[in-house]
Amino acid sequence: MINALATEILKARRSRVPWVTAVAFTVAAAVGGLFMFILQDQYRARSLGLIGTKAALVGGEADWPTYFAFLAQTTAVGGMLVFGLVSVWLFGREFSQNTVKDLLALPTSRTTIVAAKFVVALAWCLILAAQLVLLGLLIGAVLALPGWSGEGAASGVAMIAATAVMTMLLTTPVALASSVGRGYLPGVGVMMAAVFCAQVVAALGYGQYFPWSVPALLSGLAGPDRVSPGLFGVLLVVLVGAAGVAATALWWRNADQDR
Repeated sequence: MINALATEILKARRSRVPWVTAVAFTVAAAVGGLFMFILQDQYRARSLGLIGTKAALVGGEADWPTYFAFLAQTTAVGGMLVFGLVSVWLFGREFSQNTVKDLLALPTSRTTIVAAKFVVALAWCLILAAQLVLLGLLIGAVLALPGWSGEGAASGVAMIAATAVMTMLLTTPVALASSVGRGYLPGVGVMMAAVFCAQVVAALGYGQYFPWSVPALLSGLAGPDRVSPGLFGVLLVVLVGAAGVAATALWWRNADQDR
């Protein structure tokens, strides 16, 4: 397991994909800071050309609770795309670059290889979430946002962390699709379909029964009037994550690699 982890970490370190994902979360934090800057004084924002003369942003205050909520919501939606990209790359690259046979010829079990990939994916996504939190704290301090409290900050960080973990669990079927489809495109297709269906189901009011809508509901993206996912929704997310890991491991262990 240690050798498999070291191999996957080395692949990630020599790739540009980690930098791409880091830039994506940096932009997300910066966009949140821009919204807070505009909400602080919309007349100032108009004079600087940040919004149109007749435009106005509504539905929030420029304070720490609003900013933490924005970061959690970004993790719920943007995280599905970015974390999905991580899973697509970790699993799909072996087939797209024709390295899967070389990988499976090593004296390491296929299950161990899959486990190492999922461990790296989880650590990668948690690092991105930590980066988002640190950048958010820095930007919020620079903007001197009101409403800071230790309890509120802990609650906001916990919400972002919980959303990140659940979103990561929901990308395990993307890893399965990239494996079964033997490349990047099947995983990307499943990822995009999940994001689209999550938005539709949440808008219809049944998000608590659809696992991919649960992180958005938990972060408050669907609005305060939407039903909370509750324990049932969280349990669905855990079941999907476990099923995705198990199915991916079974496929790698039993599938014939004839290419």
